[in-house]
Amino acid sequence: MKKIIITLVAILSTGFLASAQIQKGNIMVGGNFANINLGLNDPKIFSLDITPKAAWFIQDNVALGGYVNLGIQTAKGSNTTTSYGAGALGRYYTGSDVSVLKHGRIFAEATAGIGGVNVSNGGGNTNGLNLSAGPGFAYFITPNIGLETLLKYNGLVGFGSQAYQSNLNLSFGLQIYLPGSSTAKKIKSDMN
Repeated sequence: MKKIIITLVAILSTGFLASAQIQKGNIMVGGNFANINLGLNDPKIFSLDITPKAAWFIQDNVALGGYVNLGIQTAKGSNTTTSYGAGALGRYYTGSDVSVLKHGRIFAEATAGIGGVNVSNGGGNTNGLNLSAGPGFAYFITPNIGLETLLKYNGLVGFGSQAYQSNLNLSFGLQIYLPGSSTAKKIKSDMN
């Protein structure tokens, strides 16, 4: 029990002691939300895309990891469109804080994986290689929690009724930056 409490205190106190949340060895966990729509008038459209992510910083400002994407768009009396994807992601953060907002960082994100878009009732589908890339901005509300927005070009090449689909996607998200084992050990030794 004592180890659990010390570990919890170390993780929480890192938020106040960390000077570089995007340093080598740290872990990023979170997700993005896009295409959120809840129609109140007819045809009462509902749509939502959610993309959980996890990445490990292999060096300062550079993270590699994976993502999963799940999406749905439906309306009463209309076809339902589902989308999915899973693959690898890479992020590169700029070397310094944005001067206008002291706690902000500009980054670029690229993904590659498998994915698909399927429309019910024979409305068409494309399943295959999913690629995306684009710029983003992360604003750190605490040293370890970042709110972000991301504008990405998404391309899907594959098989089905359409060989290629593409779009621009604006998403909003929340990422939590956890300290790596070396940072946690340093905090633990400082507490003793």
